[in-house]
Amino acid sequence: MANSNKLFTGTGVALVTPFRKQESIDFSKLETLIENIISGGADYIVALGTTSEAATMTENERNAVQAFIVENVAGRCPIVLGMGGNNTLNVTDTIARTNFDGISGILSVAPYYNKPNQRGLAQHFKSISEASPVPVIIYNVPGRTGVNIAADTTLQIAAECPNVIGIKEASGNLAQIMEIIRNKPAGFKVISGDDALTYPMIALGAEGVISVIANAMPAEMSSLVKFAMKGDWKKAQPLHYQLLPLMNALFEEGNPAGVKALLEIQGTISNVLRLPLVKTSKQLYNKIASIYEKIKQ
Repeated sequence: MANSNKLFTGTGVALVTPFRKQESIDFSKLETLIENIISGGADYIVALGTTSEAATMTENERNAVQAFIVENVAGRCPIVLGMGGNNTLNVTDTIARTNFDGISGILSVAPYYNKPNQRGLAQHFKSISEASPVPVIIYNVPGRTGVNIAADTTLQIAAECPNVIGIKEASGNLAQIMEIIRNKPAGFKVISGDDALTYPMIALGAEGVISVIANAMPAEMSSLVKFAMKGDWKKAQPLHYQLLPLMNALFEEGNPAGVKALLEIQGTISNVLRLPLVKTSKQLYNKIASIYEKIKQ
């Protein structure tokens, strides 16, 4: 807990899960991905988040992926474990059963589908905070969950739950994000949950990103974040605008379809997703390839 203020600053990578053609987990490609991300300068890895397609995995698969990531990272960078749901008791029970060896924190998404009100959200995260043996980052992504964690609720959680040390903000609402940054307690982190908004969010006071594009372009995204965190806007801004068309394209037909297409274009993994997710259209695939080639020229 004492070092959590440094652990979750900079570029976190929302790790994808490579699958083989028959949809089994491709651990060899996962190892390659981890090595690329670490050598590319990323600051930490987020395992089994939304981008990993964890919702389509069995509990045994999730446990195997977690153990593999911990073993292969081997202490070289912190690991944040995705742990959320819309059944609070089930989440806290899962936390109680989880092996946290090698895990530095958890990322817990707002409850989805049953649409709790703000009081329910606050109580949900208080329960998770009390159950977790490691620091908690809450995750606000109303486009996926159907519910927004209001700024006042985030600030209440930050004040009342010392084990909640930050929020991954993917609401896209800069007014809300500025209210949190302006009024948050010292040490509480606001982390960008949108690649395309990382540059302006850092300018407003955010402390980095949990990134999707960094699966494929860890060095470029890490450089953008490092320059921005130092206030070197002359170096950060060109990188932002260079990557922006690709960032936007990756999300046109949903995540992680876009980044898996890019990773296949790079020759890193096979472009395989599990239903109900499907590959990008051929048109978008070609667009991603074209944008990527221009960046690499």
